[in-house]
Amino acid sequence: MDTTRRKELLDQWKNRCPEMGVISFHCKATGESFLGASKDMPADFNGTRWKLIGGSHPNKQLQQLWNQHGEDSFEQLVIKTLKFKDPTEDYTPKLEALRDQCLEADPKARKIWK
Repeated sequence: MDTTRRKELLDQWKNRCPEMGVISFHCKATGESFLGASKDMPADFNGTRWKLIGGSHPNKQLQQLWNQHGEDSFEQLVIKTLKFKDPTEDYTPKLEALRDQCLEADPKARKIWK
């Protein structure tokens, strides 16, 4: 791949607008939900799922439920989506506030990531 094409692809990736918002791994067997503030929802769903499959997720309660009930007992849900225009801006505070609102609304919800 020539350097011009590589630079073009890199610029496209840097300026992409991934879906941001609050994601949930919901255990249907217990009714518990684990919420996370995500800057890239598809990537975070995938990464969390693979950590759970590999038995290496840092949230021990989520990992224990996954091991006990299996992948089929979990739903991956988008709870809220954050609308934004500038992909270079840091939306972390807004995402965390949105996640905290969702945590307050659901008494059985916890954070995915500590």
